[in-house]
Amino acid sequence: MHRSRAPPLPAIPDANVFALFFGAPLPEYTLYVDAASGRRHGVREYLEWVRDAATALGAPCAQGGLGLGADDIVGVFSHNCVSYAALVHACLAIATPFANLSAYATPYELAHGLRTARPTVLFAQPALLPVALAAAKEVGLPESRIYVLEGESPSRTCLQELVDRVRRERVPREAVRPVKRDALAYLVFSSGTSGLPKAVMISHGNIWAMVTAQTIWRTEEAKYLKLTPPKVPPVALSYLPMYHALALNAVAFREFATPVTMVIMEKWDAGGVLKAIEKYRINIFMVVPSVVHQLLNHPSFPTTDFSSVVSAGCGAAHLPPALRDRFLARFKDMSLWEGFGMSELTLGISRTPPPGMYGLRVPPASCGLLVSGVAARIVRDDGTDAAPGEPGELWVRAPMVALGYYGDARATHEAFAGGWLRTGDWMRIDADGFLYFVERRKDTLKVGGAQVAPRELEDVLHAHPGALVRDVCVAGVRGGRTADERVPRAWVVLSDAGRRVGARAALEALEAWTRANLSPYKHLRGGFEVVDEIPKNPTGKVMRRVLQERFEAQYAGKAKL
Repeated sequence: MHRSRAPPLPAIPDANVFALFFGAPLPEYTLYVDAASGRRHGVREYLEWVRDAATALGAPCAQGGLGLGADDIVGVFSHNCVSYAALVHACLAIATPFANLSAYATPYELAHGLRTARPTVLFAQPALLPVALAAAKEVGLPESRIYVLEGESPSRTCLQELVDRVRRERVPREAVRPVKRDALAYLVFSSGTSGLPKAVMISHGNIWAMVTAQTIWRTEEAKYLKLTPPKVPPVALSYLPMYHALALNAVAFREFATPVTMVIMEKWDAGGVLKAIEKYRINIFMVVPSVVHQLLNHPSFPTTDFSSVVSAGCGAAHLPPALRDRFLARFKDMSLWEGFGMSELTLGISRTPPPGMYGLRVPPASCGLLVSGVAARIVRDDGTDAAPGEPGELWVRAPMVALGYYGDARATHEAFAGGWLRTGDWMRIDADGFLYFVERRKDTLKVGGAQVAPRELEDVLHAHPGALVRDVCVAGVRGGRTADERVPRAWVVLSDAGRRVGARAALEALEAWTRANLSPYKHLRGGFEVVDEIPKNPTGKVMRRVLQERFEAQYAGKAKL
């Protein structure tokens, strides 16, 4: 078993995590900035907004509130905005769980999310209302339970209108509601170790442990970093989607450990990010490998003024060393740290330390040391513990490990066994405790830092109204933005109906169908191939590796021509 070198994690209080963020008085500073408008939100003004939003959500209906409680779930379907953070904090205050839903979801995908999370109310961005209404109709969520998060709609009440109403009618302020540390705080969707997207249950205690562990790490790290941000508090940039664990924790939770001004962009845009870094003199920002690739290839990257940037973090997927070196070469003195995490771990369980911390230097390609409170095992296929440096599946035990999958006892039992989370990732840990990613053993792919479940794509192909498919397998093949990124490819056994229309016409119809029903990052960029059968083992399990190896052999043969 491997344990953290960091100082131990203190006992996690049996309390509402809202107290960790707002329980003690905060100094007055600019907390959030809307990147598009430049509007700034100070701490006191923002906290008043959150408390009034909590009252609007939690006060009895007879008093002008929505009457929400612990048995409700608030769905959030929106791109990034300051109101997203405010809604999150308001839900925590009244101990009402919230569910983060992908802002890029199609009606088909959102309907799956709504069926899984079962929200009783839904807050949507105005531009996303058509998708929200279509999915809500599909699952039976009444239109009267759909609200607008930020902005205005002629047919929907927005969050700010709810806040204005309780202020105007002087509704008594809802107190921060007490909960136990294992109470559900929110749901975030992950593909887990396999299959369709699952709703990961994160507790108040999970969040508290994550923030505390990151704070301990930062305190130790500061002793070795020689970087002083030009501004205090430092200015950070957020453009990664807040429905994802990485950005949600960075924007709504982790920044309260030490004062940070967070500039929020609605969504990722390479040119917009480069302009924001210059305009707001950004000191800190997060990246994922696909973002690094796009920034490096943007025409403005060579001329952007990065002199204010002192630190960046990389997560969501492995950053190839060559890409890392090219990226770092553009910055003068920037510290770039990497880590390993997943939705089921609340955020991350490892970080690369600066030189000298714990008397160590970071080896190439490492994703860091374990943070406080984390125990890890590297487990061989036979269930025994691997030796230092030997690859195996990473198992994790920590107070950041999620409660399980919402409404899916079987998947919870399979992934969260005996107090350990079986990550499904093949990794190794060396004698110094450094963690290294080897390969993704589970079926789930990472495309542009986002998770793609092959089974979901297979289900969509099977659902074609023309019934063109008898059998199908989706697996990852080369063709992504980076050398080690894999994109989905479909091997299809045509049905009688598919054969009647012809292979070419059938594949064109299937591609059009998937593009209409799946988010862009889930599109089958690896292509389609008609096969006579899908290889399976004696127990009926699909042997994806056989198809992948066949593709790689064909790919290598073409490369030699």
